[in-house]
Amino acid sequence: MHIRMKWFVSLVVLAASARALPARPGDDGADRYVAIKCGKVITGTGTLIGAALLLGLVNAVVRPAAILLTLPFTVVTLGLFVLVVNAAMLALVAALLDGFALSGFGAALLGSLVVSVVGSFVSWTIGPSGRVEMMVIARR
Repeated sequence: MHIRMKWFVSLVVLAASARALPARPGDDGADRYVAIKCGKVITGTGTLIGAALLLGLVNAVVRPAAILLTLPFTVVTLGLFVLVVNAAMLALVAALLDGFALSGFGAALLGSLVVSVVGSFVSWTIGPSGRVEMMVIARR
């Protein structure tokens, strides 16, 4: 259940980032998820579902190796290099999937930043059981 919930969160975050960020000039956005000024385009719902699945797979398999290989850069930059690794993972998904395009590194960096921030926020509300949980602190 937890894996399905994380995949669903990834799907929603990709869709939200594609809708929330500014579209390319002259793009009508009909049946498209378009995002990141002159940057990221996800065409169709099927591509969005495939991108969420592939992003989850890439983050589970490739990202740990990339984090380990870039550990010296991450330490020197006080952790900021992880943003570059996240952008590279999003760019890898775009390279592997037809219908998902990035115009460059800036688009990948901005897209990965939005996906990371929103995904982290949503993941905080999901407990280990895969259900939405909130902690309420009562003050006396």
